[in-house]
Amino acid sequence: MNHYIFLVTVPNIEEGKKIAKLLVESKLAACVNIIHNILSIYRWKGEIEEDNEYLLLIKTIEENNKLIIQKINEIHSYETPECIGFKIEKGSEKYLNWITEVVE
Repeated sequence: MNHYIFLVTVPNIEEGKKIAKLLVESKLAACVNIIHNILSIYRWKGEIEEDNEYLLLIKTIEENNKLIIQKINEIHSYETPECIGFKIEKGSEKYLNWITEVVE
């Protein structure tokens, strides 16, 4: 079983909770951590922007990757939301098994 973690930034805690709850309730994610006080500096439409954001750490399995990306694009308030997934190469066997059990 391949496990993944997705990084998604959101503009506020309300949107972060909304996305996290939707993903966990629909069994697309086992857990979503919400980290606050992220300062993002980025280029958008030719301008350098600076925003305070929240970062979602979404834990899931490979089979859910396409659906997670689709859901983020559907419900996120950003025109082009960040949604980047990484394969988890190493981890506690107990924790990784828990992720699998929760989302299946």
